Amino acid sequence: MFREALKKTLSLPLLSAPVGDTLRLRTILEAIQKHIHSSSLIFKLAQDAFKIATPTDSSTDSTLLNVALELGLQVMRMTLSTLNWRRREMVRWLVTCATEVGVQALVSILQSWYTLFTPTEATSIVAATAVSHTTILRLSLDYPQREELASCARTLALQCAMKDPQSCALSALTLCEKDHIAFEAAYQIAIDAAAGGMTHSQLFTIARYMELRGYPLRAFKLASLAMSHLNLAYNQDTHPAINDVLWACALSHSLGKNELAALIPLVVKSVHCATVLSDILRRCTVTAPGLAGIPGRRSSGKLMSTDKAPLRQLLDATINAYINTTHSRLTHISPRHYGEFIEFLSKARETFLLPQDGHLQFAQFIDNLKQIYKGKKKLMLLVRERFG
Repeated sequence: MFREALKKTLSLPLLSAPVGDTLRLRTILEAIQKHIHSSSLIFKLAQDAFKIATPTDSSTDSTLLNVALELGLQVMRMTLSTLNWRRREMVRWLVTCATEVGVQALVSILQSWYTLFTPTEATSIVAATAVSHTTILRLSLDYPQREELASCARTLALQCAMKDPQSCALSALTLCEKDHIAFEAAYQIAIDAAAGGMTHSQLFTIARYMELRGYPLRAFKLASLAMSHLNLAYNQDTHPAINDVLWACALSHSLGKNELAALIPLVVKSVHCATVLSDILRRCTVTAPGLAGIPGRRSSGKLMSTDKAPLRQLLDATINAYINTTHSRLTHISPRHYGEFIEFLSKARETFLLPQDGHLQFAQFIDNLKQIYKGKKKLMLLVRERFG
């Protein structure tokens, strides 16, 4: 009740002050900053002041608008290191308010972002909004003003990426796209951070972005780093990273035999799921490598053999994965999964038959199963019916 009464006591003179009464508004602002310690109350006052300062049917009260901005900045500082469920709303509102005040207000919050926002807020909300087409049109910015905003946004982006690369590297690249030097710096930050705490998911996302921007070799480098962070177990055939793995393999294949040869050892080390490995193997044998159209490179036009490097290593890993997965499945298998298991063996056979001696390898594999699991009579009968 006291807070509400205090809010009313201070908000009435604030909101009813004559237009342009700078001294009175400054006095009230100082009183609010001194006596109200609730960020939500100050935020409500800031919103009310903003609404009155920007009527739809008359001119803007710039003095009251600046008061709203001052209150908003105080809210940002108060809630920066505390949990507040309205924080995102508050940040968006402050950017809107700063935009109404003008380009210098935007420049100011971009330059002092570290006292007001987290790195993620600063890149994904503040800087992104400040340089958006909507903001440029709203403020009718000329070229020097646009460049000043863009330069501040790039500086902010690189600072945030250095501070929190996991959350900000991609935003930094996006914000620095139009400046070669800044873009190179953002890319290097991402590469340096890859060895640290970045996840395979974050690295794959940045790698896909680099490919979209027309940097396939850089995308390949990031994808390789992402692959080294990944561990896909034998039974994770629905893992969310599978699409990224298939994309990375397709990218390396399109770049050429050398890139594919460099990626395959990483795939073999990181991926132990037989169905995923066999899918990669199949895709690599359907078309010739090196079809990405990289300047100075030519595709041989020849399909790759699974009997030779680099696909031989992938083939051996896929066959071993099928063997290991088969034994893992048979350890705890129930009769209702027998049909599914037979289909799994059929897929395994497709991979076994790729090399010249594949039919002998598969026959030996089936014979071993019959010997080791002869106690599972019904299942082995199904195996015999399908595979001999």
